[in-house]
Amino acid sequence: MSVATRDSATEAAAADPRAPQRVRHQPRRRVLNVKQVDKIAAHMIRITLAGDLDGFTSLGFDDHIKLFFPDGTTNADGAPNMLGRDFTPRRYDPAANTLAIDFAIHDAGPATRWAAQARPGQALNIGGPRGSFIIPTTYDWHLLIADETGLPAIGRRLAELPAGTRVVVLGEVDGAADEIAFATKTDVTVTWAHRNGVPAGASDVLAKTLSTMKLPSGDYYAWVACESLTAKALRRRLIADHGANPKWMRAAGYWRRGAVAIHDVHDD
Repeated sequence: MSVATRDSATEAAAADPRAPQRVRHQPRRRVLNVKQVDKIAAHMIRITLAGDLDGFTSLGFDDHIKLFFPDGTTNADGAPNMLGRDFTPRRYDPAANTLAIDFAIHDAGPATRWAAQARPGQALNIGGPRGSFIIPTTYDWHLLIADETGLPAIGRRLAELPAGTRVVVLGEVDGAADEIAFATKTDVTVTWAHRNGVPAGASDVLAKTLSTMKLPSGDYYAWVACESLTAKALRRRLIADHGANPKWMRAAGYWRRGAVAIHDVHDD
């Protein structure tokens, strides 16, 4: 059974009902099996897993679980050594006992190599999530900005927000073939920014596109997930140029150019 506990952020939420809450879970390792593999965009693969999901808990749309992939070497016992990478639980279906994970296929690494060859029946070790960051829905509207690495979280947020919620999405992809079709009952406007061959993390297309957008009025929560330095710069721009409240914002570096297995959160 999963055990969830709330930390001191609950007290902050009591004072400000719009303040996010952190909930910690008792993590455990699981061995799942690939049930289905679907290509949902030119460089995005959705892998649906099934198996030991009893008690799996994920309360936040940008939660992270750890997936473990062979690194190509073996230990003294001949077993493969594993590398852990963070991924968003795109959709957990307790009735079907399945967990969907979206993989952005980019420069060859252990996750990309595994996803590219994944077939039904193959095993995958996962762990977590260790906790959830729960962002309330009680804003006039929501702004979601991400490159490919953050699109699974955006897709989950759009699926889970109440019907009619006003949402503005800005997504960075290489080109039109990489655009994702989001299933949602929200009132959403999606703008795609194309890199057109510029390497991921080396383009300022998100900032340029944001500067041209007419955003709705009212209080909003801004969520940003992309290359780390880009996320930090977008946070500053949203505060300076678009009236974003620093307390109603989460800017995360889901990756960083030149680094491996990085996850940064920018709050200053």
